Amino acid sequence: MSIIEAIIIAIVEGLTEFLPVSSTGHMIIAQSLLGVESNEFVKAFTVIIQFGAILSVIVLYWKRFFRFGEAAGSGNTGFINRVLYRYEFYWKLLAGFIPAAILGFIFDDMIDELLESVLAVSVMLVLGGIVMLFVDKWFNRSEEREQALTCKNAFIIGCYQCVAMIPGVSRSMATIVGGMSRGLSRKSAAEFSFFLAVPTMAAATGYKLMKLIMSDTGYELLKDHLVVLVIGNVAAFAVALPAIKFFIGFVTRYGFRLFGWYRIIVGGILLALLLSGHELTVV
Repeated sequence: MSIIEAIIIAIVEGLTEFLPVSSTGHMIIAQSLLGVESNEFVKAFTVIIQFGAILSVIVLYWKRFFRFGEAAGSGNTGFINRVLYRYEFYWKLLAGFIPAAILGFIFDDMIDELLESVLAVSVMLVLGGIVMLFVDKWFNRSEEREQALTCKNAFIIGCYQCVAMIPGVSRSMATIVGGMSRGLSRKSAAEFSFFLAVPTMAAATGYKLMKLIMSDTGYELLKDHLVVLVIGNVAAFAVALPAIKFFIGFVTRYGFRLFGWYRIIVGGILLALLLSGHELTVV
């Protein structure tokens, strides 16, 4: 993989990671169009550059990400209750992270195989697009009427996130739909989707790095392509910052319908190309 190819794929990651259009699906498409060979490093690269994207969440939301609660009457509150309340935000993230951590570890090899399937991406883009067309009608609530985000709801949203292990589904879409189904407003569901991305994608990045280093040729691959990884993460970070700001403003005002049509059109074009005999494979 050349530096130019890495930058293009990283830009695709930064633009699409937090939009409900499937960043992995778009990176697979970009990789296919660029003719990038699907080797051990490239598979790891598409996961590791997500680290750059999650840094953008921490930068944009650092006040909320590092905010600690103070229990009412904390002097008279038991130690355990004070800890539970003070770190409530992180307990919710942990609850949402657990399902993906377990299933991701169990089905890691199967997920890697699906990462080479443009057909799987195309089908899931279309199916997910259909869901996006109706999600506002099914679940939309104003911020005044939304339900509180509890640890139980966070865990259920985390179960929705597991569906996104299928390339083309979109982690953002799955968690936003999960959040709205639990009574969150569009904005709150989208923001919790961003927050949940941090532990989920950090763990995925760490796990892929560990597997790469422990493989026979992984350490040498990592050393030879370290510059490519650094540049890819920087590019993903720089592009994700404005993408998040745009998405929150757009979704709060207009909803998800446009993203649904986009997914259906892109997925439909890919399916048409595949059915007409064109080869769109990750080489």
